[in-house]
Amino acid sequence: MRALTYHGSHDVRVDTVPDPILQDPDDAILKVTATAICGSDLHMYRGKIPAMQGGDILGHEFMGEVVDVGPNVTNLQKGDRVVVPFVIACGTCFFCDMEAYSACETTNPDRGSIMNKKKLRSGAALFGFSHLYGGIPGGQAEYVRVPKANVGPIKIPSSLADEQVLFLSDILPTGHQAVVNTGVGKGGSLAIFGAGPVGQMAAASARMLGVEKIFMVDHHPFRLEFARQTYGVIPVNFDEVDAAEYIIENTDYRGVDGVVDAVGFEAKGSTIETVMTNMKLEGSSGKALRQCIAACRRGGTISVPGVYAGFIHGFLFGDIFEKGLTVKAGQTHVQKFMPELLAAIEEGKLHPNAIISHRLKLEQAAEGYTMFDKKEDECRKVVLTP
Repeated sequence: MRALTYHGSHDVRVDTVPDPILQDPDDAILKVTATAICGSDLHMYRGKIPAMQGGDILGHEFMGEVVDVGPNVTNLQKGDRVVVPFVIACGTCFFCDMEAYSACETTNPDRGSIMNKKKLRSGAALFGFSHLYGGIPGGQAEYVRVPKANVGPIKIPSSLADEQVLFLSDILPTGHQAVVNTGVGKGGSLAIFGAGPVGQMAAASARMLGVEKIFMVDHHPFRLEFARQTYGVIPVNFDEVDAAEYIIENTDYRGVDGVVDAVGFEAKGSTIETVMTNMKLEGSSGKALRQCIAACRRGGTISVPGVYAGFIHGFLFGDIFEKGLTVKAGQTHVQKFMPELLAAIEEGKLHPNAIISHRLKLEQAAEGYTMFDKKEDECRKVVLTP
């Protein structure tokens, strides 16, 4: 089959690789009909994620048709059309029983990215996300093996097109969980840092949940304008103003009820942070987090779906304490939110496909990565079809 493979920093190629086969009794094999390039994929593309190996198949946003199932698969059969969550969960462990699927204790044989891990069990394996998270081949391919196929893949009715539901695999539930974690609902105020795909889906979810005032912080005018037109956000360009100061001034000098950090560890930081990161003296840029802490009102909540790893100097934990803030973070419990979000799409309450700006063939995947990475041609989201 053909698949997008990793060969080093800024070097991905569509290669011919062996077809996947059933390895465990509860595996399924999927013929991929649509897949997408995620902002998290760019972390690997830029060489920022350790434990990547040459030939690794990338991609964790995908859907398709079931073409084979193992003997223990009871929830799927050949011919079913499904979307697959990027989190691989067993469904029966301590955390899965709490619907905390991204904390599943059984699927990841690797260590994850915790620095001070001690003997803590690893969280869930992830599709196409390095050998810290299971080294599971991803879905930017013609076919993909889906472990734990009884837990997660959701059947899609024929009335819905691939593009309407594809983002149930990651960015839609990720943006939704991020908003839910803030506790901000009808009539409230929210700031979203990062107008990439997850930030846009957070805005869509916030609107559906009745959030009244939404600030969107970024420095790419085309992304801010899309969010303003599509979700009615108040755009804030951090190259033009101090974003947190602007938000405070426009919330009666209190700050917003909740903040979503959809940026993560590659936030545009200070010169000294950039130098320290390059010298491996800094694990992540703390610029976005510092702005989030400043923009949030006393007693509010900061929700962090953006990926962070390692240590951060200048974290300003004292400000979190002084303001009485709550911080919620982590990978998404995708399986928990997929059914309700699918229903919202069916009812016309959500239109996640609106974010798509580019449609390419799988063979053009490397071109898509370059375009998305460099924000060329006002690229918001790339969908690939084998």
